[in-house]
Amino acid sequence: MNWDDLRIIAAVRDEGTYAGASARLRIDETTVGRRLTRIERALGLRLFEAVDGVRKPTRQCDMVLAHIQAMAAHAEEIGRIGESLPGPVGRLRIASTSAIAEEVLAPRASEFLRAHPGLTLQFLTSSENVKFSRWEADLAIRLRKPDKGDFAISKLAEVRSYFFEPATTTAGEAMLCAYPDELGGIPEMQFLRAKRLRARCVTDNVRIIHTLIRSHHAVGVLPEHSCADLLTDRRLRATLLPKRRDVWLLVQNHLKRDAATRVTIDWLRACFQDAAQRG
Repeated sequence: MNWDDLRIIAAVRDEGTYAGASARLRIDETTVGRRLTRIERALGLRLFEAVDGVRKPTRQCDMVLAHIQAMAAHAEEIGRIGESLPGPVGRLRIASTSAIAEEVLAPRASEFLRAHPGLTLQFLTSSENVKFSRWEADLAIRLRKPDKGDFAISKLAEVRSYFFEPATTTAGEAMLCAYPDELGGIPEMQFLRAKRLRARCVTDNVRIIHTLIRSHHAVGVLPEHSCADLLTDRRLRATLLPKRRDVWLLVQNHLKRDAATRVTIDWLRACFQDAAQRG
């Protein structure tokens, strides 16, 4: 049943005429009659009878109206949900790498969501970039700046990185963990190429690099939010890379002025600032 059609039944009952229902709902009188005929045909029953120029609901119509009144009450309650929640209301899909979602966003998500009960966050984690043109996400965090696209883009943060090597051996004696060739332009890979070491492990998963470095038999570069425990490991030597890595935020254009989006963007920036301070 079409909800707009069902509202016509209630309007005719309340007004007593097609003309009255037409004025109340601001639709053409012939449309009122046509839609009622369609409903009667679909239900296989008669809804109204003409009595002294007034449309009176039949017994079957009263049964239908009882359900319509319940539906109207639920529709009204749905409309008030946003009013009952303090602050912005909305559901936002955030795309990022697994490492950023797990190490930067997730530890700070609980406090943010408790402070904004009207918000829902959906985390989309993948090493592949989502396609904004297909509306696969509302916001995306990327470690490389897109060349172009129909979205708003801004620098979200600058991330420091550290080169780790065993403290008791030289870098040349340890296994090198490197990123794939398609990431050759990032500061981490530029730093590693200068070491002139042969890569023994190639991956874009920072957790794998972290595990190998923690074995004290490998060298590699990790972002600050992924290596807090390694920085306190006395069996490792850490060198801060001279060049930081830019983190970019992509936002769908139609959400730039949305209240829920703005408060979420502020939270994302705070997440990276906090991660940097802790690192």
